[in-house]
Amino acid sequence: MATHTLLSGLPSGTNTDREPLVLTVPGLNNSGPGHWQTIWEQEFDNCHRVDLGLWDDPHRNTWVNKLNLAIQRADRPVVLVAHSLGCLAVAWWAEYEQPGRDGPVVGALLVAPPDVEERPLDRRLTRFAPFPPAELPFPSILVASRNDPYLRFSAARRLATVWGSRFADAGPAGHINAESDLGEWTFGQLLLSQLLPDGLRSAVAGKRPLPRLGSIGDGRGQHLAER
Repeated sequence: MATHTLLSGLPSGTNTDREPLVLTVPGLNNSGPGHWQTIWEQEFDNCHRVDLGLWDDPHRNTWVNKLNLAIQRADRPVVLVAHSLGCLAVAWWAEYEQPGRDGPVVGALLVAPPDVEERPLDRRLTRFAPFPPAELPFPSILVASRNDPYLRFSAARRLATVWGSRFADAGPAGHINAESDLGEWTFGQLLLSQLLPDGLRSAVAGKRPLPRLGSIGDGRGQHLAER
């Protein structure tokens, strides 16, 4: 599996005033070849993976420190794209670092966070308990599936409220991972485009631009809740 570690392999000659750096933050056991995070990294030139390490034996502070290092090394605005336990790494990073509204992270897409408190499917998830209780200091969208075995849909909606995130319904998509067979997951790309500030929305560098929609919905039960 080809992965990008921290900020290695960035394209040269980029416009740091406009182009955000999209950092993917995988969860437990990393994201494999068929995972939409991996596909995005292959499709978009400045979408890169944070190498959190200890994928099978995660440690909260280690993951948060690795994420912080990646963010601090960035020479442009950062958009975080986290999956599963990676969402908790992002939330704990915000809790520990207390970045301001004008900080380096301009948005976060938080996909399928798992239950780490009441009904964790894997005891390793409890190492990230509890859910950080504070509102995130940057725009965020929390994406949940109606049949995710790792977190009940109603609990995901409540978590979005706690974190101050917009809530996106991904329909029945399991854990929104490789087993969900989402391919490049166009719905997630649409959500990502909505996170970018107006001046950055069209500037995600890649082999092709990210699609955009004003009102998201694909006719399959997937939608982004209104503010």
